[in-house]
Amino acid sequence: MTAVATATIAPTVKDETPLATKITKKSTSPFGRAVVWLVAALWTVPTFGLFISSLRPEAKIKTTGWWTWFTDWEVTSKNYSGVLEYTGGSGRAFSSYFWNSLAITIPGSIIPIVVAAFAAYALSWMSFWGRDKLFVLIVALMVVPLQMCLIPLLRFFKDYTPLSGGVPQIWMAHTIFAMPLAIFLLRNFIGSLPSEVIEAARVDGASHMTIFARIVMPLSVPAIASIAIFQFLWVWNDLLVAKVFGGGSQNAPMTAALVDMVGTKGSEWQLLTAGAFVSMVVPLAVFIGLQRYFVRGLLAGSVKG
Repeated sequence: MTAVATATIAPTVKDETPLATKITKKSTSPFGRAVVWLVAALWTVPTFGLFISSLRPEAKIKTTGWWTWFTDWEVTSKNYSGVLEYTGGSGRAFSSYFWNSLAITIPGSIIPIVVAAFAAYALSWMSFWGRDKLFVLIVALMVVPLQMCLIPLLRFFKDYTPLSGGVPQIWMAHTIFAMPLAIFLLRNFIGSLPSEVIEAARVDGASHMTIFARIVMPLSVPAIASIAIFQFLWVWNDLLVAKVFGGGSQNAPMTAALVDMVGTKGSEWQLLTAGAFVSMVVPLAVFIGLQRYFVRGLLAGSVKG
């Protein structure tokens, strides 16, 4: 009799470790930390060079590279004083451009996030005809180039709305352009919230507005903060949308002042370096204030459970 050996095959165990946990473990290893610090150092080199250039005299900025400052260093504050004392072709001070940027960016970031949060909740937890098709259509709008929409949207504002240029028209334009990505990201996050919590609130008689305000919004703070960073940086650094929908130089943001500083022949480099660094202060403050939510907000909706 021939003995037949039977092999026992162990069942394959699926690794159910959350994606965020895997990334954290890899990034906190010695090799991962070294790579992160190397990338961070390389990423900050242009910013560091910009800062050094903003402190160098005009003659040296235009004749030598910023790295020569380490062997022939000389510091001046004339570049920053020139920026703060700058008056454009309309005779307006640089500070007015700064306040214009704040007036455009703050509502231009808050309005689309609020609207996208309501839309994301409806697309995640409310049942209505064509919900999934509507979401697919919204995602498809992400591939439409912004430049193709400028003239049609401008004509729409002119013919069918009371808006006729000015800051509110810029807000509406930024809100429209931000909707597809904001709804896509928030819908993924809000849709991944535990359904048991939502159902328990419904059983207790909570309305959709109550669930949204008291449950969904507090749990969605990381995702909202992440989108707020993206939207704030986009609107703050924008020039094209503000130029098209602003209706005149009186509503021009700080990016328009930076373009005017360089001159038609690009000869005022020393003012550009200082002005660019001044324009970076507010976005850096926003990012530093919200950075603890940033990665958590991006990864929280990537996996279920």
